[in-house]
Amino acid sequence: MFSKILVALDYGDTCATLFRQAMTLAQATGAGLMLLSILEPDSIGSFATPFYYGYPLPLGVDNSIWLELYQEAESKGLDVLRGFTEQATAAGIPTEFTQSVGSPGEVICTLARTWEADLIVVGSHGRKGISELFLGSVSNYVMHHAPCSVLVIDAQTLTKTTVETTSLAAIKS
Repeated sequence: MFSKILVALDYGDTCATLFRQAMTLAQATGAGLMLLSILEPDSIGSFATPFYYGYPLPLGVDNSIWLELYQEAESKGLDVLRGFTEQATAAGIPTEFTQSVGSPGEVICTLARTWEADLIVVGSHGRKGISELFLGSVSNYVMHHAPCSVLVIDAQTLTKTTVETTSLAAIKS
């Protein structure tokens, strides 16, 4: 059925739940996983020169704080990916990971193409209407541009599963 599953993770509240669901699918189908996180640059493609209200910082302003924030985000992202990779590998699932910079939808579709994924698993925040127009929808972009099948797990399902898992953990302890 599936042999290579690309899992796009965004480190929101539902990230771990999305990972666990992808892991379950990989175990059921005997597939390997590629875990992906994406760091988004600002509107001009740079982490070191942020924009404020559409204007770049004035010359001479120390913007090293933005580079430090980027490095911190990069480090935390890699730590999360390593942890998930260890969990999947311990469960017998061949797993690799990567972290990229760019527009999430484009990065996901490009990696799916180059890695030759059979399936992309992505979460949806459930944005509709105006909020989707302004904030975008990564899952919508991926569904329309992916070179393979796409499984979109909606926010309500992920949130419900997260709440149920948390409740079960509280009962057990």
